[in-house]
Amino acid sequence: MKLGAFEIYPVSDGRFRLDGGAMFGVVPKVLWEKCCPADELNRIPLSVTALLIRADGKNILVDTGLGPKEDETFRRMFAVERTPTILESLKRLGVGPDDIHLVINTHLHFDHAGGNTIKEENGSIRPTFPKASYLIQQGEFEDAARANERTRASYRPDNFAPIAHFRQWEFINGDTELVPGVAAVVTAGHTRCHQSIKIESEGEVAFFLGDLIPTVSHLPLPYVMGYDLFPIQTLETKRWVLDRAFEQRWLLLFEHDPVVQGGYVRRDQEGKYFLHEVSSWQ
Repeated sequence: MKLGAFEIYPVSDGRFRLDGGAMFGVVPKVLWEKCCPADELNRIPLSVTALLIRADGKNILVDTGLGPKEDETFRRMFAVERTPTILESLKRLGVGPDDIHLVINTHLHFDHAGGNTIKEENGSIRPTFPKASYLIQQGEFEDAARANERTRASYRPDNFAPIAHFRQWEFINGDTELVPGVAAVVTAGHTRCHQSIKIESEGEVAFFLGDLIPTVSHLPLPYVMGYDLFPIQTLETKRWVLDRAFEQRWLLLFEHDPVVQGGYVRRDQEGKYFLHEVSSWQ
């Protein structure tokens, strides 16, 4: 869709499933299963939807999905269905790997950075987008590189270490305008340095949420994932973002909702947020 002078496109890397209890933290199953029915293994369906931004003469890719490197055990555990793949989705838009100028990772978990790299036939791993600069909060990279027992399963070195080897990382610290109208905004909680992406042109604003609010079902403030390392901080960051999204009419873009890719929020008399208007772009 057009956003002022820019163009933004959802870019699919397929779907997968995660444990519903982990996705909703302390929220009882009797509540979350009304909106997100689970399968026999208690997993709920999630999309893997990255974002392509055409702005300032550049093709900017925000997150890269699951990628192709994981084995059959992983694919079975998470019910991965990569149809289409992220490269196929980009190709439909006339964009090849060499056409991407910037790759921005919201954070480095495997479902957001798995497509950063690709495995060659000889087993070597290289950046998927050879001409791109890859951007991440420096603190997020450091946390991924020194992952502990709590975080190690989410951070796969093959998704970020080769980018360093090829010297394609550009580290940022704090809120940063990356190109005119496209800014990284630290939205901490899910991880210490998780970032969302704000796109602004000609008075219109879109906000790519990453894992701050992964699906529409996570709009209620207490609906915080068990995966979040700092859940109280997530709650307060959500409040800050949703207040501004309502007051300034931001288009919110959801990375993991299996049905809705974007929409605008309203606030009821009790101060609760709900999706009032779904974007017509999907």
